Amino acid sequence: MKKTLLLTLLSGSLFAFGQTDQELADRSVNQGIIKSHIGFLASDELKGRDTPSEGLKIAAKYIESRFVEYGIEMAPGMDSYFQPVPMKKVSPPSTGAIKIGSTELLLNTDFVLIDGSTSVFDQPFFYAEYGLPDDLDEKDVKGKIVIAICGDGESQSPQQWFALAGEKRKKVKELGGIGLIELYNSTSLPWNFLVRFLSQEQTVLDEGDDDGKSMAHAWLNRSADDLSFLDTKKPASIVVAEPVVEKFTSQNIVGYLEGSDDKLKNEFVVYSAHYDHVGIGQADADGDSIYNGSRDNAVGTVTVLTAAQNLAKNPTKRSGLFVLFTGEEKGLLGSKSFVDNSPVDLDKMVYCFNSDNGGYNDTSKATIIGLTRTTAEEMIIEACKAFGLEAIEDPAPEQGLFDRSDNVRFAAKGIPAPTFSMGFTAFDDEITKYYHQAGDNPNTLDYVYLEKFFKSYVYACRMIGNAKKTPFWKKGDKYYDSGVELYKN
Repeated sequence: MKKTLLLTLLSGSLFAFGQTDQELADRSVNQGIIKSHIGFLASDELKGRDTPSEGLKIAAKYIESRFVEYGIEMAPGMDSYFQPVPMKKVSPPSTGAIKIGSTELLLNTDFVLIDGSTSVFDQPFFYAEYGLPDDLDEKDVKGKIVIAICGDGESQSPQQWFALAGEKRKKVKELGGIGLIELYNSTSLPWNFLVRFLSQEQTVLDEGDDDGKSMAHAWLNRSADDLSFLDTKKPASIVVAEPVVEKFTSQNIVGYLEGSDDKLKNEFVVYSAHYDHVGIGQADADGDSIYNGSRDNAVGTVTVLTAAQNLAKNPTKRSGLFVLFTGEEKGLLGSKSFVDNSPVDLDKMVYCFNSDNGGYNDTSKATIIGLTRTTAEEMIIEACKAFGLEAIEDPAPEQGLFDRSDNVRFAAKGIPAPTFSMGFTAFDDEITKYYHQAGDNPNTLDYVYLEKFFKSYVYACRMIGNAKKTPFWKKGDKYYDSGVELYKN
């Protein structure tokens, strides 16, 4: 009997060993499992997986249990699959004013508060153009209010301006500045939309800034083309009421699988997606107020779970980190916390293969945001083709999608990081019909298409994990130099 069992185990091992990456991807994905996962994560009972919420906690426990089931381990140095992400809800002040010389400006009319609430009166100010962190090193801003232009002069994405705003604020505080005012002028996100968004309760990372009583940081509705209101001979004041702050802790879920190659196992591929959504909102015509988030992003979450199950049975040469982020819908919060507090050194992460979705309108395609930007392009194209899909690059660059998902947190550090999405050729009515809508329910998905989609992702993961040459940014990409610096190429 022992001999028979041994032969059975050996034959099973040899069978797995003899299969190609494509065959391994094909055999491990089926519609029933996909439907089961999505059906649970996007069920009404989880109430839209808002950050924070009990539904999100249940989703986290579900993901954790799948990692345990598959044999995915905890990440090096972690004693749990959960990585704590300190956050806080901030109810912004309703009153405030800025005075620069003789110009008086009102909160939520002329300016919005990005962070902080410390009032300063009649202090000198310093105009720093874009006020980029590296440029400020040589400037004397101690005891001054810094006035700068939003962004870096290159990107026109307000989302990226937000990310850069945090770096500017940190640098100004480090140099002893007492306030930061940025000039905002964007057609892609009109001022009235920005005011409406920022005058509501915000969920942000809790970075230990004394309950929001930190240096005031405002965006001012002014173009940099007209700076006549700036008179450096006269002082400036920022007066704002204190916000109401509620602290809490959410969690990323992190799993680890050691690679099979003695050398390449020291390189990590990150397989990532966000598992949160937007919770409960305005009811639709059918009275449904639960925003289930099947497409965004139960599909992406299950994409990563499917890859984890596949690789756990047949590991690739490179090691894998399977990361599900919290708080993406609040401003990519979980992924920011992860890259700033990673259990694995960033220079060991050679690739991040993110999965995020808004919807689909073409079931013959998979849309990869950033497809043509890394040297893994041909592998991803081949993987999709093997299962009857055409891999295409972002068809709607005006949406700034590369900068709107968790992949950009990795890219900004230099790590190649495209996003694998369901097939769409434009942001049309078929996308907006479900994107952040109550109707985005599991029963509206095409599971025949999703089977092809999932198999394509898993096959691409396997090829990237086994590639002889480490994938990288293509030369000329905006993050190429950051990658060179990170990996010391």
